[in-house]
Amino acid sequence: MAIQYFLYLQLKLTPNHMKLMYSLLLCIPFLSIGQKTSLDYYLPQNGSYNTKIPTPKSILNFELGEMHTDHTQVANYMREVAKASDRTKIETTGYTFENRPLQLLTISSPKNLANLDEILKRHAAITDADANNSDLSDLPIVVYLGYSIHGNESSGTGAAIALTYYLAANDSPELMKTLDKTIILLDPSFNPDGLHRFSTWVNSNKSANLVTDPNDREFNEAWPRGRFNHYWFDMNRDWLPVQLPESQARIKTFRKWMPNVLCDFHEMGTNSTYFFQPGEPTRTNPLTPELNQVLTRKIAGYHAKALDKIGSSYFVEENYDDFYFGKGSSYPDINGTIGILFEQASSRGHAQESANGILTFPFTIRNQFTTSLSTLQATTEMREELLAYQRDFYKNAKIESSKSKVKGYVFGDEKDASRVHELAKILSQHKIKMQELKEDVIINKKKFSKSLSYFIPVAQQNTKLINAIFDRQLQFKDSLFYDISAWSFDLAFNLNFESVNTLDNAGNDYEPNLKKGFVSKKSDIGYLMEWTDHKAPKLLNQLLAKGLRVRTTKKPFTHIGKTFSYGSLFIPVQNQELSSQEIFNYLNQIIPDFAIEITAVETGFTDGVNLGNPNFVTLTPPKVAMIVGQGVDPADAGEIWHMFDQKAAMPLTKIDMEQLEGVTLSKYTTLILVNGSYSKISDKTATKIGQWVQNGGTLIAYQDAIKWLNKNELTALTLKDSKLEAKEITFEQTDDYKGAQEIAGAIFETKLDLSHPINFGMPRNTLPIFRNTSIMIEPNKNSYNNPIQYTKTPLISGYISKEKLALLKETVPFQSIKKGDGNIIVFTDNTNFRAFWLGTEKLLWNAIFFGKLM
Repeated sequence: MAIQYFLYLQLKLTPNHMKLMYSLLLCIPFLSIGQKTSLDYYLPQNGSYNTKIPTPKSILNFELGEMHTDHTQVANYMREVAKASDRTKIETTGYTFENRPLQLLTISSPKNLANLDEILKRHAAITDADANNSDLSDLPIVVYLGYSIHGNESSGTGAAIALTYYLAANDSPELMKTLDKTIILLDPSFNPDGLHRFSTWVNSNKSANLVTDPNDREFNEAWPRGRFNHYWFDMNRDWLPVQLPESQARIKTFRKWMPNVLCDFHEMGTNSTYFFQPGEPTRTNPLTPELNQVLTRKIAGYHAKALDKIGSSYFVEENYDDFYFGKGSSYPDINGTIGILFEQASSRGHAQESANGILTFPFTIRNQFTTSLSTLQATTEMREELLAYQRDFYKNAKIESSKSKVKGYVFGDEKDASRVHELAKILSQHKIKMQELKEDVIINKKKFSKSLSYFIPVAQQNTKLINAIFDRQLQFKDSLFYDISAWSFDLAFNLNFESVNTLDNAGNDYEPNLKKGFVSKKSDIGYLMEWTDHKAPKLLNQLLAKGLRVRTTKKPFTHIGKTFSYGSLFIPVQNQELSSQEIFNYLNQIIPDFAIEITAVETGFTDGVNLGNPNFVTLTPPKVAMIVGQGVDPADAGEIWHMFDQKAAMPLTKIDMEQLEGVTLSKYTTLILVNGSYSKISDKTATKIGQWVQNGGTLIAYQDAIKWLNKNELTALTLKDSKLEAKEITFEQTDDYKGAQEIAGAIFETKLDLSHPINFGMPRNTLPIFRNTSIMIEPNKNSYNNPIQYTKTPLISGYISKEKLALLKETVPFQSIKKGDGNIIVFTDNTNFRAFWLGTEKLLWNAIFFGKLM
């Protein structure tokens, strides 16, 4: 119906004509597998092409689409075009973890490029609600085109190569008009590391005589596949959290230019056709203005007309949504920009059989290239309308914020400067203004200290984005979500957070300076540090790696008027390999990198437990391994790899499942199984793992790995399950009914027993937990074995069906099961979700460092 609507909208055809044309579209063949591809297949022949501009083949040594380009080839081509073209400027905005350059091309008329600073200044004024922006008649529009954020969705990057050549070389009047009125920001590869991994796979498995059988090795990448970046992150979920260098670079570009339209080019299943937004109308985030979707539909008409001309099938308003603002097509929508998602059926190689015939790589490139051009046509012709939309977006936001009783938000934590700083750093990357507090304040019984809290004024440019970051929703038009339904950052960071209706306590503007840690003075007895700071695990690892003996307390105590809670660390001076002076020097050397105070011990005669009490337990340096490979969720595994490597500078051995049988497990203290299927592990290896636990190992398992443990009788946990019966629904409604029972991603409240080692260092006895699984564990009959438990009314934000909510309440997301000298620790929920869920991250560190205490 959507296709027929666009045929009517654009061509005013009768219903019979529409049915005939639609049938013809489905019958038009793809590029023949034996047909030699050339630039003419992609490019409009509406003008001549400048011979001084290098063609793709002249640099790549093959025709575009004949092979997959690796990132080095892409980067070289973009540099060569920029050298030859006066319409193109190129810059490196950052580097990936594998040290590949993140390129950004700015393309426009030579006149505009020469006047770029002035255009940038004028365009930035559009988002200033106080500026006079009534005349937009001669201001160029800004369009951000980003390709292949999923590395194995490479038709986008292919289209970027064709588009770069076309924009630099074509001299048609239509293009000259577009360049005069448009600043084009072109990112040819949002994910260089993933693209490089994928292109290497498909090119190395390509046959000279193309094999189209979907069972061929070419179309079945090795784990973890090219979708992800170096640490196996899905970077199209990182626009809000900005945890990765690739994301930080593109957000910096976005905030600098505040484009009017951003296009995000993807691929989907091979048996599909072509999708472009608008998406599912009932799944648009209610914070997105209705006019945003009206304009998206209007732009969609241009795509429909362009694809009609080349006979490509397409659809709209199905499958995809605009709800989670952390995606590339949704983040723009809360910033006065029109975000548009494109999804092309993927050849996943060079040519593959599909439900719609042989799908070739050149065909997929051509569709993406075609809609890139239709985007530029739409934005040129709708230029003043889109500029006015962005201007009015910010003017309306200012009016709305001025009427709000809430004047701002305060967030902080009394004992964790690092966690507060990490949230402030994210907000500052989104250009959200913050201020320090003038003095300590207590709001709703929560203390916000001047030195560890910040104020976010509502009355600022990005007031709508602030709402999106901290919003909590419980009411939804639809029960299906393409991604998560909740992501409130104050809950993710487990910080104190309150709204205020006065500006009285707002102080100086925020400066991103994290206070340096220090050692109070030299001691010949020892040193104490709390376990509350987010970076305490990294510091502990450094101490243990240095060979220092470190002890932790199972009971609180007070030293010279200062209380040290469960899990606090004691570094004794005596009987260490280093001398007293060497220990003092080493602590002073490393502590400036941490916002942690190390307290010199003046007496071991502490209140509560003394420092020599048996409740102080010596910690063992952990040696941790994680099972990876086919069946394991790459994103979940990558989050833990990233946490160890980037956040804690701590080694993590990644063992492929196929190699596990031959691995000597006794060299490891801890083994991690993230969410995934472990059915490929043999019975013999499962027995070996069980014996390793009996001998003293700590096995940590997440989500679906729990089922594997139960099946192999390593655990005997009672899992709750719903046996719902669908009544009074049609066959057509089946998928929606089943989908409504999924927990796509919501936030729930748990209560904590702070004396249990799994909760050491937690700031309070409640904890928001992110959940995107339906695995639920019945509580242990002994209450002390349920140190984390969902409350009776656990839902804080997001969607869950009534049936699933009734099952979830008072279940437990954690259990520790003693097995001989070792133990098995299970989590039903991802404690490290997308690297920004810092509030629960310490649960995994506690399992690693304090597992023996459980």
